[in-house]
Amino acid sequence: MRFEDRKNNQLRPVKITKNFLNKVSTSVLIEFGNTKVLCGASFESKQPPFLINTSKGWVTAEYSMLPLSTDQRVGRERGKVGGRTQEIQRLIGRSLRAITDLEKLNKYSITVDCDVLQADGGTRTASITGAYISLSILFNEMLEKGLLTENPLRDSVAAISVGIIDGHAYLDLDYSEDSKAEVDMNFVLTGDGGIIEVQGTAETKPFNKEMLDQMYNLAFEACNQLKDIQKYSIG
Repeated sequence: MRFEDRKNNQLRPVKITKNFLNKVSTSVLIEFGNTKVLCGASFESKQPPFLINTSKGWVTAEYSMLPLSTDQRVGRERGKVGGRTQEIQRLIGRSLRAITDLEKLNKYSITVDCDVLQADGGTRTASITGAYISLSILFNEMLEKGLLTENPLRDSVAAISVGIIDGHAYLDLDYSEDSKAEVDMNFVLTGDGGIIEVQGTAETKPFNKEMLDQMYNLAFEACNQLKDIQKYSIG
Protein backbone atom coordinates (compact mmCIF):
# COMPACT_ATOMS: atom_id res chain seq x y z
CA MET A 1 0.00 0.00 0.00
CA ARG A 2 1.39 3.38 -1.01
CA PHE A 3 1.44 6.39 1.29
CA GLU A 4 -2.03 7.99 1.51
CA ASP A 5 -3.37 5.10 -0.65
CA ARG A 6 -1.88 6.61 -3.79
CA LYS A 7 -2.60 4.55 -6.92
CA ASN A 8 0.18 3.05 -9.03
CA ASN A 9 -0.43 5.61 -11.79
CA GLN A 10 -0.96 8.62 -9.53
CA LEU A 11 1.38 11.57 -9.11
CA ARG A 12 2.14 12.92 -5.69
CA PRO A 13 0.41 16.26 -5.03
CA VAL A 14 2.14 18.82 -7.26
CA LYS A 15 2.30 22.45 -6.15
CA ILE A 16 3.87 25.40 -7.98
CA THR A 17 4.62 28.68 -6.21
CA LYS A 18 5.74 31.49 -8.50
CA ASN A 19 7.72 34.52 -7.24
CA PHE A 20 8.87 32.45 -4.27
CA LEU A 21 11.72 34.93 -3.79
CA ASN A 22 10.37 38.49 -3.65
CA LYS A 23 13.07 40.04 -5.83
CA VAL A 24 13.40 37.20 -8.35
CA SER A 25 10.45 37.06 -10.75
CA THR A 26 11.59 33.75 -12.24
CA SER A 27 11.85 32.01 -8.87
CA VAL A 28 9.58 28.97 -8.77
CA LEU A 29 9.15 26.55 -5.89
CA ILE A 30 8.01 23.19 -7.22
CA GLU A 31 6.77 20.50 -4.85
CA PHE A 32 6.16 16.84 -5.57
CA GLY A 33 4.83 15.63 -2.23
CA ASN A 34 7.64 16.23 0.24
CA THR A 35 10.25 16.94 -2.44
CA LYS A 36 10.73 20.70 -2.76
CA VAL A 37 13.01 22.35 -5.33
CA LEU A 38 13.60 26.07 -5.84
CA CYS A 39 14.25 26.96 -9.48
CA GLY A 40 15.27 30.31 -10.93
CA ALA A 41 16.43 31.47 -14.37
CA SER A 42 18.74 34.40 -15.13
CA PHE A 43 20.68 35.69 -18.15
CA GLU A 44 23.98 37.32 -19.03
CA SER A 45 24.86 39.35 -22.12
CA LYS A 46 27.68 37.09 -23.19
CA GLN A 47 28.39 33.79 -24.87
CA PRO A 48 30.42 30.90 -23.52
CA PRO A 49 33.89 30.76 -25.15
CA PHE A 50 33.03 27.83 -27.43
CA LEU A 51 30.22 29.84 -29.07
CA ILE A 52 32.15 33.04 -29.77
CA ASN A 53 32.02 33.95 -33.49
CA THR A 54 28.63 32.26 -33.77
CA SER A 55 25.14 33.73 -33.50
CA LYS A 56 24.01 31.27 -30.84
CA GLY A 57 23.20 31.74 -27.20
CA TRP A 58 23.39 29.05 -24.52
CA VAL A 59 21.27 27.45 -21.81
CA THR A 60 22.83 25.64 -18.88
CA ALA A 61 21.83 24.57 -15.37
CA GLU A 62 23.28 24.25 -11.90
CA TYR A 63 21.93 21.84 -9.29
CA SER A 64 22.60 21.49 -5.59
CA MET A 65 21.12 19.98 -2.45
CA LEU A 66 20.99 22.06 0.71
CA PRO A 67 22.79 20.47 3.68
CA LEU A 68 19.54 19.82 5.59
CA SER A 69 17.50 18.66 2.59
CA THR A 70 17.75 15.02 3.74
CA ASP A 71 17.57 13.18 7.06
CA GLN A 72 21.36 13.13 7.27
CA ARG A 73 23.24 16.34 6.54
CA VAL A 74 24.58 16.66 2.99
CA GLY A 75 28.03 18.24 2.83
CA ARG A 76 28.31 21.46 0.84
CA GLU A 77 30.14 21.08 -2.46
CA ARG A 78 32.84 23.72 -2.46
CA GLY A 79 35.08 24.05 -5.47
CA LYS A 80 34.88 20.73 -7.31
CA VAL A 81 31.33 19.50 -7.97
CA GLY A 82 30.61 15.86 -7.14
CA GLY A 83 29.85 13.27 -9.81
CA ARG A 84 26.14 12.93 -9.01
CA THR A 85 25.61 16.68 -8.97
CA GLN A 86 27.46 17.08 -12.26
CA GLU A 87 25.39 14.33 -13.86
CA ILE A 88 22.10 15.89 -12.76
CA GLN A 89 22.89 19.45 -13.78
CA ARG A 90 24.07 18.24 -17.18
CA LEU A 91 20.77 16.35 -17.54
CA ILE A 92 18.78 19.48 -16.70
CA GLY A 93 20.82 21.56 -19.14
CA ARG A 94 20.42 19.01 -21.96
CA SER A 95 16.69 18.82 -21.35
CA LEU A 96 16.25 22.59 -21.61
CA ARG A 97 18.49 22.98 -24.66
CA ALA A 98 16.54 20.25 -26.46
CA ILE A 99 13.46 22.49 -26.53
CA THR A 100 15.27 25.82 -27.08
CA ASP A 101 16.29 27.39 -30.40
CA LEU A 102 19.73 28.70 -29.46
CA GLU A 103 19.84 30.86 -32.59
CA LYS A 104 16.98 32.98 -31.19
CA LEU A 105 18.79 33.79 -27.94
CA ASN A 106 20.66 36.79 -29.42
CA LYS A 107 23.93 35.53 -27.91
CA TYR A 108 22.57 35.57 -24.34
CA SER A 109 23.68 32.92 -21.86
CA ILE A 110 20.91 31.54 -19.66
CA THR A 111 21.50 29.77 -16.34
CA VAL A 112 18.76 27.94 -14.49
CA ASP A 113 19.55 27.22 -10.84
CA CYS A 114 17.85 24.27 -9.15
CA ASP A 115 18.33 24.03 -5.40
CA VAL A 116 16.81 21.13 -3.49
CA LEU A 117 15.32 22.42 -0.24
CA GLN A 118 13.87 19.06 0.78
CA ALA A 119 14.49 15.67 -0.83
CA ASP A 120 12.07 12.75 -0.84
CA GLY A 121 12.78 11.14 -4.19
CA GLY A 122 12.56 12.51 -7.72
CA THR A 123 14.70 15.63 -7.21
CA ARG A 124 16.12 15.58 -10.74
CA THR A 125 12.74 15.15 -12.40
CA ALA A 126 11.18 17.86 -10.23
CA SER A 127 14.12 20.12 -11.13
CA ILE A 128 13.57 19.67 -14.87
CA THR A 129 9.83 20.26 -14.56
CA GLY A 130 10.31 23.41 -12.48
CA ALA A 131 13.26 24.64 -14.54
CA TYR A 132 11.08 24.76 -17.64
CA ILE A 133 8.59 27.04 -15.87
CA SER A 134 11.38 29.40 -14.75
CA LEU A 135 12.90 29.45 -18.23
CA SER A 136 9.55 30.18 -19.86
CA ILE A 137 8.88 33.07 -17.47
CA LEU A 138 12.34 34.51 -18.18
CA PHE A 139 11.87 34.34 -21.95
CA ASN A 140 8.49 36.07 -21.67
CA GLU A 141 10.10 38.89 -19.68
CA MET A 142 12.96 39.20 -22.17
CA LEU A 143 10.44 39.44 -25.00
CA GLU A 144 8.54 42.19 -23.16
CA LYS A 145 11.78 44.16 -22.69
CA GLY A 146 12.75 43.78 -26.34
CA LEU A 147 15.82 41.67 -25.55
CA LEU A 148 14.42 38.88 -27.72
CA THR A 149 12.40 39.21 -30.90
CA GLU A 150 11.03 35.65 -30.91
CA ASN A 151 10.34 33.14 -28.17
CA PRO A 152 13.20 30.60 -28.33
CA LEU A 153 11.08 27.78 -26.89
CA ARG A 154 10.06 25.14 -29.40
CA ASP A 155 8.15 22.99 -26.93
CA SER A 156 7.71 22.30 -23.22
CA VAL A 157 9.53 19.65 -21.19
CA ALA A 158 8.64 17.70 -18.07
CA ALA A 159 10.14 14.70 -16.31
CA ILE A 160 8.99 11.96 -13.98
CA SER A 161 10.31 8.82 -12.30
CA VAL A 162 8.82 5.36 -12.64
CA GLY A 163 9.91 2.16 -10.93
CA ILE A 164 9.18 -1.54 -10.63
CA ILE A 165 8.37 -2.79 -7.12
CA ASP A 166 7.36 -6.42 -6.55
CA GLY A 167 6.88 -6.79 -10.30
CA HIS A 168 4.50 -3.84 -10.66
CA ALA A 169 5.10 -0.41 -12.20
CA TYR A 170 4.74 2.61 -9.92
CA LEU A 171 4.72 6.27 -10.92
CA ASP A 172 6.58 9.11 -9.17
CA LEU A 173 8.51 7.24 -6.51
CA ASP A 174 9.17 8.81 -3.14
CA TYR A 175 12.38 7.92 -1.31
CA SER A 176 10.94 4.93 0.58
CA GLU A 177 9.77 3.43 -2.71
CA ASP A 178 12.87 4.33 -4.69
CA SER A 179 15.14 2.67 -2.11
CA LYS A 180 13.45 -0.71 -2.62
CA ALA A 181 12.67 -0.53 -6.33
CA GLU A 182 13.80 -3.40 -8.53
CA VAL A 183 13.98 -1.00 -11.50
CA ASP A 184 14.40 2.76 -11.35
CA MET A 185 13.78 4.92 -14.42
CA ASN A 186 13.56 8.62 -15.23
CA PHE A 187 11.73 9.86 -18.31
CA VAL A 188 12.23 13.33 -19.82
CA LEU A 189 9.50 14.07 -22.38
CA THR A 190 8.49 17.06 -24.47
CA GLY A 191 4.98 18.48 -24.53
CA ASP A 192 4.29 16.89 -27.91
CA GLY A 193 5.38 13.47 -26.61
CA GLY A 194 8.96 13.43 -27.87
CA ILE A 195 11.60 11.64 -25.83
CA ILE A 196 14.60 13.69 -24.70
CA GLU A 197 16.13 11.19 -22.34
CA VAL A 198 15.39 7.90 -20.61
CA GLN A 199 17.56 6.80 -17.70
CA GLY A 200 16.97 3.29 -16.45
CA THR A 201 18.70 0.83 -14.14
CA ALA A 202 17.79 -2.66 -13.04
CA GLU A 203 18.78 -2.73 -9.38
CA THR A 204 18.15 -6.44 -8.72
CA LYS A 205 17.22 -8.24 -11.94
CA PRO A 206 16.74 -7.37 -15.63
CA PHE A 207 13.40 -6.11 -16.92
CA ASN A 208 11.73 -6.88 -20.22
CA LYS A 209 10.17 -4.75 -22.95
CA GLU A 210 6.68 -5.27 -21.57
CA MET A 211 7.76 -3.68 -18.29
CA LEU A 212 9.53 -0.90 -20.18
CA ASP A 213 6.33 -0.19 -22.12
CA GLN A 214 4.33 -0.10 -18.89
CA MET A 215 6.74 2.39 -17.37
CA TYR A 216 6.77 4.54 -20.49
CA ASN A 217 2.97 4.63 -20.64
CA LEU A 218 2.79 5.78 -17.02
CA ALA A 219 5.42 8.45 -17.67
CA PHE A 220 3.70 9.65 -20.86
CA GLU A 221 0.35 10.18 -19.14
CA ALA A 222 2.01 11.85 -16.15
CA CYS A 223 4.02 14.25 -18.30
CA ASN A 224 0.81 15.24 -20.09
CA GLN A 225 -0.64 16.14 -16.69
CA LEU A 226 2.51 18.04 -15.79
CA LYS A 227 2.37 19.92 -19.09
CA ASP A 228 -1.08 21.23 -18.16
CA ILE A 229 0.13 22.20 -14.68
CA GLN A 230 3.11 24.02 -16.19
CA LYS A 231 0.94 25.88 -18.69
CA TYR A 232 -1.47 26.99 -15.99
CA SER A 233 1.40 28.10 -13.73
CA ILE A 234 3.09 30.18 -16.41
CA GLY A 235 -0.21 31.91 -17.25
